[in-house]
Amino acid sequence: MGRFLLQCVVLLLLATQSVANPIRIKDLVEFDGVRSNDLVGYGLVVGLNGSGDGLRNSPFTEDILANVLERLGVNVTGEQFRPRNVAAVIVTGTLPPFARAGSTIDVTVSAIGDASSLLGGTLIMTPLNAADGEIYAVAQGSILAGGVSAEGDAARIVQGVPTAGVVPSGAKVEREVAFEFNTLHTVRLALRVPDFTTASRIERAINNDFDRIVARMRDAGTVEINILATHLPSPAHALVRIENILVEPERRARVVVDQRSGTIVLGEDVRISRVAVSQGNLTLRIEETPSVIQPNPFAPGQTVVIPRTDADIIEGNEVGLVELSAGVSLSEVVAGLNALGVSPRDLIDILKTIKASGALHAEFIVQ
Repeated sequence: MGRFLLQCVVLLLLATQSVANPIRIKDLVEFDGVRSNDLVGYGLVVGLNGSGDGLRNSPFTEDILANVLERLGVNVTGEQFRPRNVAAVIVTGTLPPFARAGSTIDVTVSAIGDASSLLGGTLIMTPLNAADGEIYAVAQGSILAGGVSAEGDAARIVQGVPTAGVVPSGAKVEREVAFEFNTLHTVRLALRVPDFTTASRIERAINNDFDRIVARMRDAGTVEINILATHLPSPAHALVRIENILVEPERRARVVVDQRSGTIVLGEDVRISRVAVSQGNLTLRIEETPSVIQPNPFAPGQTVVIPRTDADIIEGNEVGLVELSAGVSLSEVVAGLNALGVSPRDLIDILKTIKASGALHAEFIVQ
């Protein structure tokens, strides 16, 4: 019984590993025409508890407040008013693909004057325009700010960013983007990370799923789908089937470092060539010396090559340049330096120097 359970566990692990690498096509590509549109508007927040714009320093707030009151039938021409509970803001949002009139979207509200906080404020009716200048949504509602601000006579403390917030479902879509998706005869798949191998695998996987020529690779970032060849009633039905096909993408050797946080991320395919490295009073030595074991003469057996890696880290003033053997993985170098406690800053400098020497065979990205 125990042996049977062990076999079941092994089979389960093998099955899990077999489906762990492939990724759905929908997570690798963007569909042509299925895209969002950015919206922006200029509005006014009211109801602040004395934390709004100083109208002497933000005259545009006074102008928009006067325009709003004029539209509501209140004549403020020539009047002097200095309220501290209003703030001018920029409102941004994203119109999702296939959004219909009456649906709601989230918007972000950000102060542009000298308001100290938007906590407790209410955004009044603000039109949101797209890049073509047309109004596609109208935003209004209570603001949820993510910061806290407190001050006294001689000190002030701010946690988070109280001058920005969101209005969940705060904008209603008033205009739809004109796009007849069902009339398309071809749809292009745009790879998020262009790669010829990945595009070829997507083409092959789609054609194998339909058992006919449906997809054609145009370049490293584009795969074109012939909707008529799918024999499905509409492009929507075709994409429902295509987007769930599993493909194993090809990954580039890449090293990503974040100098602000000291974070280093590297892929398993990163390799370094033969190079000598010395940093300060630390020297890392990695040497591959495989040994060959042969059976005795006329004895049964076979020749076996046993890998042997000698890794050593030397600390001292007498250390000079030390050579790293070709083919050593970067993970071994990083592991050796981490074992000694090298700081992330020094490790990033070492990686940058190896890359500059041309010995690091990977795309090096610094953020």
